[in-house]
Order: sequence, then C-alpha cells, then structure tokens
Amino acid sequence: MADDSHTAFQRYDSSSSGSPSPSARESARASSALASARARQTATRVSNEVLLDAARECVLAVGLRRTTLAEIARTAKVSRMTLYRRFPDVRSVLAALTTREFGAVLRQADTEGATAPTARERLTRSAVAAVRLLNADPLMRTVLDKDSGVLLPHVVARLGRTQRFGEQVISALLETGRKDGSIRAGHPRAQARAILLMVQSFVLSLRAATADVDAGALLAEFAHQLDAALRP
Repeated sequence: MADDSHTAFQRYDSSSSGSPSPSARESARASSALASARARQTATRVSNEVLLDAARECVLAVGLRRTTLAEIARTAKVSRMTLYRRFPDVRSVLAALTTREFGAVLRQADTEGATAPTARERLTRSAVAAVRLLNADPLMRTVLDKDSGVLLPHVVARLGRTQRFGEQVISALLETGRKDGSIRAGHPRAQARAILLMVQSFVLSLRAATADVDAGALLAEFAHQLDAALRP
C-alpha cells in the first residue's frame, strides 16, 4: 500500500509540475497580446507634442546633460516603453525638441520682417529679430547657462538641423532680393552661409558682448552692417 501510494503520488506530482496545458498557454498568449494592444493604444493616444513638452520642462529644470528618458517619461506621465516607441534614446528626443523650439523662433523672426518693402530689409529685420528672440528664449538661455559645451560641435565641426533650417530661410530671402534688385549678386551658398555665421555669432555672444555696450545700439549696428553688405 505504501509503495502504491508513493507511485501514485509521483505520477500525480509529475503531471502537475510539467508543461502548462494548451488552454493555459493560449490564455497566457491572449493576456500578453491584450497587454501589448493596450500599450500600443496608450502610445498612440500620447502625441509627440506632449512628450516634447515634457522634455522641455525637464531641460529647463536641470539642463540638457542631466535630462533622462526616465525623467521625461515621468514628467509626461507615460511609461518608458511608450517613450521608447517614439524615440530610441535621449539624444533623439532632445534633437527633436531643439528643432521644434528654435525652428518656431526662427519662423517668428521671419514673420517680424514680413512687412518690409524689400527682401533686403526683410532679411535684415528678420536676422536682428532672430538674435533678439533666441537670446530671450528660455530654452536657449538654459542651454547657454548650463550646457554651452553641447553647442560646440555645431560651431566647430558640423551644422545642426536648426542651423540648416535658418540657412534655408536666408537663402530664400537672398533669392527674392536678387530678383527684386535689393540684394547684390553673389555666390548664393556663400552669401547664405556668411549671414548664418554672423547671426550665429551674435546669438552665442550677445550677452557677453553687451556687458558694457548697449544691446539696442549693438543690434542696430548689426542691422546697419548687414544691410550695407547686401546692397547692390
């Protein structure tokens, strides 16, 4: 009897601790699929703008270098997996953020010059507005104050997306100015690049340069020099 009981127990134990039944496996797969579907629905409901707004909040609080994907996800009130589905790493989030923010500033600057009677005057006004607006922009000020080193590669090694976008705006205005006769003929790409570098130097150095020089007077001189350089 003892041997029979032991044998029965072994058989029962073996069947109980083995592989899950087909119905159990099917149930597990269904649960996993449901969880994945819910995660995808959550990711779809959260727009990129919400995620970039959260990234902006983090950067303003701690700077670019100290911002993490985990902190962005917490600020956006989403899971890290939701964020990973949109952006593979923190660099891609911050690149999208700076492109959005600084691109909007450049578009606003272009709008400020839109009423000028000639393309040369429009370009001059827009360039001065870009310097002024970027220096007043909270994100740019945070980058300059806390993480100015991250800008160095875009000054000495390669142009970033925001710089390329600004150069496209400049190129379009130069082309219009050559057609309306307000801007002298010249090498199109060289002209655009030279103006980009002028604007860039003022953006990066305006605060230091106005420590003992009036900012309004300096920007007025910038406008005068740019206008004179573009006259036919």
